[in-house]
Amino acid sequence: MSTTERRTGAGGRDLIRRPYFWGIIAILLLLLVNVLKDPSFLAVSVNSANGNLVGNLLDILRASAPILMIAVGMSLVIATGGIDLSVGSVMVVAGAVSMEFLKASGDSTSSGVALGALGLALAVSALLGVVNGILVSVVGLQPFISTLVMMLAGRGLAKVITSGQNTAASNGPFRWIANGYVIGLPVVVLLAVVVVVIVAVVVRRSALGLMIEAIGINPKASRMAGIRPRGLLITVYAVSGILAGVAGVFATASVMTVDVSRTGYQLELDAILAVVIGGASLAGGKFSMGGAVVGGLLIATLDKTIVFLGVSSSATPAFKAAVIIVLCLLQSERVRNLFTQRPVPTARAPKARAPKESVTA
Repeated sequence: MSTTERRTGAGGRDLIRRPYFWGIIAILLLLLVNVLKDPSFLAVSVNSANGNLVGNLLDILRASAPILMIAVGMSLVIATGGIDLSVGSVMVVAGAVSMEFLKASGDSTSSGVALGALGLALAVSALLGVVNGILVSVVGLQPFISTLVMMLAGRGLAKVITSGQNTAASNGPFRWIANGYVIGLPVVVLLAVVVVVIVAVVVRRSALGLMIEAIGINPKASRMAGIRPRGLLITVYAVSGILAGVAGVFATASVMTVDVSRTGYQLELDAILAVVIGGASLAGGKFSMGGAVVGGLLIATLDKTIVFLGVSSSATPAFKAAVIIVLCLLQSERVRNLFTQRPVPTARAPKARAPKESVTA
């Protein structure tokens, strides 16, 4: 075998060992299942009325935008050895703040009002993230406990803001964030791509990503190396809160209504699944922006497939769990070795020959 062939084979094996590789395979298989039911599932057409692209693929990308936001923030938090269970509640708080602001303004056409609602929603989300960071890094609470408290308190705060009622508002520029188009593509998808690229460049083109991973690997050693975990943890949780706020704006702007009981409900579980599918370690010290993106796209594709196949709502959790379990098994190197390793044949020892008897004359 030539050197090039050996390198190609090694590269293929390295690709298979990457967790997000199996996420991509799962996305392709789900798309294949949909195509088998409807051969036109992947068709993308141009709306003759406005020139915008429409199709199921665009619907999947649009639905994945909020998941990508919280998955990217969650991957940074998990890399520090923590977890953020409050992202769904931060989403509903951001939606509640923005809808109440727009409703109070009464202006349905002002871009300034839309920017004010967006800025206020992100500011409140950042504040909630900072509170999480302080509880973890300063007070010393376990990330699970502190963010669990914020998960319960956040949804209660949203009910206080909206007086326990679903709030609807009308503002064209704010609605454009989730429903508008630029060059034929959904604005929400373009914004999600821009945010992911910015975060990826910041954490991977600087020492910030290495410092985040160092905290997750060994906080004490990272402190001795000159890294200040306290400020970095507050920053990471604040970023997670801001991205959850962006996801909340995406979710509420699409329908211009915030549902205090359903907006962001259980999306923290989807975010954790997306991060794990992407190859991040829940023990901390490892994360992948590309893997989080693949995981988010997989969750959105799976949700679309469930609806497209007409799976009943009662069987949806079981169907979703089965797909995730199979994917996690494929990611396990031990499981893959059961099918790829061949048993090594044992060499049979040669039989000992009896010594010849000497013949005497």
